[in-house]
Amino acid sequence: MTAVAPTAAPTAVTSTIRTPAVRPSTADGAPAGVDLGRDTAPGLRAMVRRRPRLVVAAPLRLEAWAAARSGLPGGTILIRTGMGPEQASRSTRIIREARADAVALVGLGGGLGPGVKPGHVVVADEVRTSDGSVSAHCPSAPLLAGELRRAGLTVHVGPVVSVSRLAIGTARAELAATGAIAVDMESAQIAPGASGVPLAIVRVIVDTDEQPLGRFDLARRGIAGLRTMMTLGPVLERWSAAVGSRQVLLAEPRAFCAGVERAIEVVERALEMYGSPVYVRKQIVHNSHVVADLAGRGAIFVEELDEVPAGATVVFSAHGVAPAVWEQADDRGLSVIDATCPLVEKVHAEARRFTARGDTVLLIGHSGHEEVDGTLGEAPGKIKLVESPADVARLEVDDPERVTYLMQTTLAVDEAEEVVDALRDRFPAVVGPGSADICYATSNRQNAIRRVAIEADLVLVVGSQNSANSRRLVDVTEREGVPAYLVGDVGEVDMRWLVGADTIGISAGASAPPTLVDELTRALSGLGPTAVAVRSVGTETISFHLPKELRRQPK
Repeated sequence: MTAVAPTAAPTAVTSTIRTPAVRPSTADGAPAGVDLGRDTAPGLRAMVRRRPRLVVAAPLRLEAWAAARSGLPGGTILIRTGMGPEQASRSTRIIREARADAVALVGLGGGLGPGVKPGHVVVADEVRTSDGSVSAHCPSAPLLAGELRRAGLTVHVGPVVSVSRLAIGTARAELAATGAIAVDMESAQIAPGASGVPLAIVRVIVDTDEQPLGRFDLARRGIAGLRTMMTLGPVLERWSAAVGSRQVLLAEPRAFCAGVERAIEVVERALEMYGSPVYVRKQIVHNSHVVADLAGRGAIFVEELDEVPAGATVVFSAHGVAPAVWEQADDRGLSVIDATCPLVEKVHAEARRFTARGDTVLLIGHSGHEEVDGTLGEAPGKIKLVESPADVARLEVDDPERVTYLMQTTLAVDEAEEVVDALRDRFPAVVGPGSADICYATSNRQNAIRRVAIEADLVLVVGSQNSANSRRLVDVTEREGVPAYLVGDVGEVDMRWLVGADTIGISAGASAPPTLVDELTRALSGLGPTAVAVRSVGTETISFHLPKELRRQPK
C-alpha cells in the first residue's frame, strides 16, 4: 500500500492497493486501437475493459487494516473514515473525489434482527438514519450476499440503521422493532458519497442484544470479526468487476403457467377448506420457493402415501400419478384432491387409449421424472421409455405396424423432434398424438428464450434444478450458442458470469414464481445503469378450473 497525501478531513486517510500499469484507454474504457464490436466474445470484451475503480471505506484503523489484507483488487482506494457520524460525514467529499465506479463500506457492527448472531455478516439492502428515513438503497445486496454465502459465511440481507451513539439495551430493542437487522454509526453518512454509483454495505456482527460485548470477550469477538473481514476482498472484487451499464431483456411469456397456478391454488384452497395439515404427495410443482411457502402455511409434503395418516386429505401433484397410487390411496381411506395438470392428464388418457387398442406406446421423456413415472404406470409393460435417438435403435416392439409415440409435456421441442425423426426412420408406420403433447407453456417459453438469445451475451433462467421445463430453457439457449445458467433465485447468480455481459436475458420456468424474476432484475439494476426491455412472442390467456372438491366456497 502507498500512502496518499493528507486530505482536508483530518480523520480520513486514503491509500491505494498497488496495481500493475494499465494501457492507455479510449473513452469507452477499451485499450486504444481495440474495436469492441457486438460480435466480440463477452470474455474478450471483459479482458480489454478498464478495471472498475473500487473505493472501500472502513471506519476504524483496525477495520481498515483488515480490509487492506483481505485480498482487494489492485488499484482499490481504501479510505479510513473515522468512527461516528460526524467524522464519517467529512469523508463523503473524499469518496466523491475518488471518482469511484463502485463504493463498499466494510466494518464491524451490532446485530438487531432475529437470528443475527456474532460472527454473522449483514449486507444492507437499504441504509436508514436514526429517525427512520432512508439514506441509500443497495439493490445489488442479494447478489453480494450470495457470493458471501458461497465463501462459507452466514449472511443476512436487510436494512442497516446508523445512530449517533452506541446503541445498547432498550435503544437497541427499539431499533430492532423498526425492522432493521444491524446497527452502526457511519453507513448513513458515508452512503451519499457514492453519488449514484453501486454501493455495498457489509457489516460483520460482533454483538447483539442477547450477546452484548463484555470486558472479557471484547478482544476475542473483535479479533474474530476482523478475521472475517479479511476474507471479504475476493468477493468485493467479483462484485466490483460486475458493475457497469447493461441491458436486461425479459422473455415473455415466463414464470408461472396456468397449470402451475392451478396446482398452487389447489393446495391453498384445500388449506382454507379443510384446515392444516393438508398432505401433498411429492412437490406440488418443482420449485423449492413454492414448496417452502406452502409448507409455512400448513402443507406437509411427503414422498409416498404410507407417510400420510389413514383418512387424511392428500393432494396429488401437478405431475400426475399412476393408477396404482390411486388404488393405494383408496386402500388407506384417503381423501384425494387431484392437482394433475389437465395437459398431463391428456397424455395419460392417450396412453390408456392407445394401449387399449393394442399399440406399443413409445413415451419420449426423461427417466425418473414424476410425470414420466405416472404415464408409464398407466399400462405397465405396454409403454416403453425413449430418452434419445440412440435408444431408438435398441427398441423391440411386438408389431412395427402398431406403434404410437407420446411425449413428456416439458421436453425441449427440438430435442423431442430429433427422437421423433429417429422413430419414423425405424418405424415408418409410427403415429403421434392428435395434438402436440409438449404443452403450450413449455413451447411458448422456449420460443421466447430463443428470441432473447438472438441479442443476449448471457441468459439466466430462474427455476429449481429438478424443474424439467426450466432445465430445457437452458438447453434451448445453449443450442443457440449463448451461455445460460439455471438459478434458483438471485442469490445463486455467480457474479463472474456477469463480467463482460452487456446484454443479459432473463426467463423463468413455468414452475417459478414471477417475483423471483423481479428480484433478479432489481438486483442487476443495482450494478449500474440498466435498461430493461421485454421480448415477447405473445401472451397467455389460458386458465383451468379447480377440481370439483374445491369449487364450493370455504367455510
